Amino acid sequence: MRNEFALITGASKGIGRSMAFQLAKAGYHLLLIARSATELEELALQIQQDHQVKVFYLTADLSTRSAPLNVANWAKQQTNQLTVLINNAGYGLWGDFEALKLEEQMNMLHLNINAVIELSHHLLPVLKAQQQAFILNISSTAAYQAVPTLALYAASKTFVLSYSRALRYELKNTPVSVSCLCPGPTDTGFANRAGLDALADLAEKFNMQPEAVAQAGLKGMFSRKAEIIPGFLNKLSAFGARHLPKTMIERITASLYKR
Repeated sequence: MRNEFALITGASKGIGRSMAFQLAKAGYHLLLIARSATELEELALQIQQDHQVKVFYLTADLSTRSAPLNVANWAKQQTNQLTVLINNAGYGLWGDFEALKLEEQMNMLHLNINAVIELSHHLLPVLKAQQQAFILNISSTAAYQAVPTLALYAASKTFVLSYSRALRYELKNTPVSVSCLCPGPTDTGFANRAGLDALADLAEKFNMQPEAVAQAGLKGMFSRKAEIIPGFLNKLSAFGARHLPKTMIERITASLYKR
């Protein structure tokens, strides 16, 4: 049994939940963060029964201003052997920028951007003290283009990707490797929370399962890849966004996500 810990935010569902099980299977002890105490408790019990690893969990809403520091301090109290940090918590809001409530949009940005920055900054000294350590930030294929009606969500994911690559370079001579996972549509409940119910049928045709996305993300992270795009269609989409005219890509995405 390895004596290493992995911290996962947004751990109770979807990709985060799948990563928790896969890391536990590999022998990692876990620090799990999510908003639902009930779901975290059930997850922790199931993982402990299946894999006999230590699982500590903390209920926290990382969109609140004090939460990232509180989570970091809690993590340091649990262990000084943190070797994996997975910034997975995040969500989107669908609609025209002007029509959506500003407070809700700012809360989303705080979770998608500020929480990633703050948690990484607070925990970097712990990660750098290890022989080897990993940060995996979860972005999206939305990072590769502007997306009308998902304007701030896509912009936040563009930030996460750019920030991850820059931090990766800054840490290249340290024990810490930084990777960014950019999944496409995934069966995680994202569309429902974003208000994208109208696209449910379309999503079902192209969704990847969270277990497959999690597996690709962890494999890429441990292989020290800079960017990880799971799925052929998602790779093709990112390639097109990089090489086709921006106005064309914006028209395409606007037609897909129009209200």
